[in-house]
Amino acid sequence: MRLHEFVTAAADRAPASLAVDAPDGRLTYGELDALAGRYAAALDARGVGPGDRVVLWSAKSLHVVALMQACLRAGAVYVPVASSNPPSRLARIVAACTPAMVVTDEDGAEAAADAGWDAAPCVTFDGLLAAGDGRPVPAPVEGSEHDPAYILFTSGSTGEPKGVCLSHLNALAFVRWAAAELRLVPSDRLSNHAPFNFDLSVFDLHAAFLAGASVHLVPEALAYAPAQLVRFMDEHAITVWYSVPSALTLMITRGGLLDGAPPRALRACVFAGEAFPIAHVHRLRASWPDVRLLNWYGPTETNVCTSYEVGAADLEREGALPIGAVCSGDTLELGPQVAGQAGRELLVAGPTVMLGYWGQPPQSGPYATGDLVRYDDAGMLEYLGRRDHMVKIRGNRVELGEIESVLSLHPQVRDVAVVVLGTGLTARLHAAVVPAAGSTPGLLALKRWSAERLPTYMLVDSVSLFDEIPRTGNGKKDRPQVLKMVSGSGSGE
Repeated sequence: MRLHEFVTAAADRAPASLAVDAPDGRLTYGELDALAGRYAAALDARGVGPGDRVVLWSAKSLHVVALMQACLRAGAVYVPVASSNPPSRLARIVAACTPAMVVTDEDGAEAAADAGWDAAPCVTFDGLLAAGDGRPVPAPVEGSEHDPAYILFTSGSTGEPKGVCLSHLNALAFVRWAAAELRLVPSDRLSNHAPFNFDLSVFDLHAAFLAGASVHLVPEALAYAPAQLVRFMDEHAITVWYSVPSALTLMITRGGLLDGAPPRALRACVFAGEAFPIAHVHRLRASWPDVRLLNWYGPTETNVCTSYEVGAADLEREGALPIGAVCSGDTLELGPQVAGQAGRELLVAGPTVMLGYWGQPPQSGPYATGDLVRYDDAGMLEYLGRRDHMVKIRGNRVELGEIESVLSLHPQVRDVAVVVLGTGLTARLHAAVVPAAGSTPGLLALKRWSAERLPTYMLVDSVSLFDEIPRTGNGKKDRPQVLKMVSGSGSGE
């Protein structure tokens, strides 16, 4: 079986049932199946076939969802890129995955034209559909569940985005487990808070389609608008909510999520992507005694590989929630103990582990997550931190090296180190900058420079200037010392 068969099966069973509710309208399963067929005909007309990549650079919409389905039917590999990525970063993604085409909305087409960007054929959704007008809908391409289905580009430590290539089986193993764990049924109404290039969206879309349920796309403009998110949950009668803890924290502290009765339809609230402050977990558990709360863990390379359900006993917990026990058919190992290092590195093997990074050798053996963990007394895994410089900002995966690479190209910057100040909602990116001779780079100038090359969530929030960046004995940036310098300086602009 392959991912697109969920929609065709649901369309056969219940064509009039709601499939997708989006900012640009609603589609039943019959209508989604038909629109995906039109896009499949258009892809065929443009010569897109098995293994070809198709980049979807757009805000979330019905058409993006339908085109994803069409790519899967054609045996092509869809590559979602959020509209917050500027044309220069899109160009680096395109250079990495060499797509047959980039499909975008009108705003994207205008931005690409203004940037003089021609790295790959670029077409709007309307323009692509026109290519298939009058053509018969092609039959889905025969293929294997081991074929690549989609590529999710994440921040890369070398300064270049890194493409995580996942197969139909990688997604199926997780989605089937998740749908069974949450006992999804056709009457369920799932939220979609995450952008499509974020692996949380794999559950939102494909688990809904597996169950014949509906998925309700949260517009990007509401992603961190707490009162509107609380209203969205209620107005759409969401039964299963899935988001990063930062969004839920905002909804609790600034959106009035817990001010009244529990949401009228909600039966499960799932969170992943970062640690959830235990005080807010306590408030949720106490206020929503009949709502299941689940903490899911897994990097993009494995999707969800551990799960922990919050129980009444966790009301007495003082530390962070565990990330739980293995799931999705995977197996876990712990790497060797390293002197002076808390915990051991988590290694993941099994059906959810990626095919590999696009353009690099296939993944072989267990995937080393870079996350340090240990087992608690109950046999649950506890997350202790990272081995490297990857951080999470409101659930978004950020490699500090990619930000540094962009800032170092600014003509007024001689050297730079980026660190994170604060945690959770207060976490912010701070750049310690060594100016070029005779220069005084300011925050606004560096933000403008970065905004042309990085998505919004990777822009630094503050800057301070120093004579040198401290380094370790082997020449690497001494980030703990940088943090001390930044804290002592008052953290700059």
